[in-house]
Amino acid sequence: MGDSELNVIVLLNYSSLLLMCVFFFLEYKKTVVVFVSNLAQPYGPTTVLSLNFHLDRSRGLKKKRVHFRRESADPQPANQKSSAGVNTLLFVAHLQARRSNKAANMPDATASDKGAAERKAASMRRQEASGGLWDSVKKAAVVIGSGILFLAAFGNSVTWHLQKFWGASGDFWQNLWTKLYLAFEGHEAALFFMGTMFAPTVAFWVSNGLLLLVDTTGKPSFITRYRIQMNKNEPVDPVKLRQALKTVIFNHVFISGPMAVGVYYLMTWRGNPCGPELPTFHWGLMELGVFSIIEEIMFYYSHRLFHHPSLYKHFHKQHHEWTAPIGVISIYAHPLEHVISNTLPVMIGPVLLGSHLSTTCMWYCVALISTTISHCGYHLPFLPSPEFHDYHHLKFNQCYGVFGVLDRLHGTDAKFKQTKQYERHMLLTSLTPLTHSIPDHPKKGQ
Repeated sequence: MGDSELNVIVLLNYSSLLLMCVFFFLEYKKTVVVFVSNLAQPYGPTTVLSLNFHLDRSRGLKKKRVHFRRESADPQPANQKSSAGVNTLLFVAHLQARRSNKAANMPDATASDKGAAERKAASMRRQEASGGLWDSVKKAAVVIGSGILFLAAFGNSVTWHLQKFWGASGDFWQNLWTKLYLAFEGHEAALFFMGTMFAPTVAFWVSNGLLLLVDTTGKPSFITRYRIQMNKNEPVDPVKLRQALKTVIFNHVFISGPMAVGVYYLMTWRGNPCGPELPTFHWGLMELGVFSIIEEIMFYYSHRLFHHPSLYKHFHKQHHEWTAPIGVISIYAHPLEHVISNTLPVMIGPVLLGSHLSTTCMWYCVALISTTISHCGYHLPFLPSPEFHDYHHLKFNQCYGVFGVLDRLHGTDAKFKQTKQYERHMLLTSLTPLTHSIPDHPKKGQ
């Protein structure tokens, strides 16, 4: 690998890191602390004016909270601390008194003033809705874009290290694919089915096997403490689980399998999905981004269609038997729903783009692991948040999509944005469960 290629790797790594830092800075709480000298105090303690800016994601606007706290580098006598505290309280009381007097002196609004205020409020709500949609679109673009950059940098770095470790020459992944291609020469169909059926099946059942171990035994407690809906599935009902597993296996073998065969014939009709040359890593990542957009559109509208009363009771109600979902029920559905809403949104992208088997295999595995995480019922550290879809299972008529862009457009996340689950809908970057750091409101009588 030459110096120019190494420089590209370094540039991609730093750019992806920078974009992720910008995303987290814009997305989550931002705190600006300004130290202001408290000239009113004779003893000179420092007053800290903390301006906490946070994104009100339900409206796409910024709110500002201002609070005072006192800090001093040197210990002070008790009477001096008391004096400083009293002065601060008097200052706050003075501000509150001024607000009260101002409100008392304001004349009553006339009917026309009220009407104008209502019209202005309605106009502001419309602007906030459009701003919220744009904010959601920008958020999805940043997530997908930074993810693609990160994967590109990660892939290049891994390739470089593997080549250094094994002393491989040329393109490491192309060499591996060439060996596999020659081993299956003349048996392209077997190679295709290994990539689109065997590999995704292994990815699905390995991840769900680990989750089922936790769901059925309640151990280890390190995992169960991240449960989203507390006191649910502790442990999971074995009878209900066996019934679900039968449907899942049926859908996987007798629905997804034949559809993969159909995909093979469609893709071979267009070209050779098992060609000897791999697509470039960056082209494959671009295709994954397109697949994600197609899945968001097709899944949202087909999913919402199955929530129509005339269809829900006959088809989709089966999937919603689990109000507290677990990973394996991600494909627990009526066969018709599994075809239209679960499988087609995932399979149609590679067919439309005429993708190589390597990209198709990667996409199928990512899609199955992603839907497993969305249904797993645990908000685990450093994994995508499942709060969005978990709330859908809890309330039924909210959060139909994958990324939330179309939910924002159609207003099908309005109730979700008013909940604690929405506040927890973020990437967990610590080991403290979000149910502890962002607890539910205490129930009445507690």
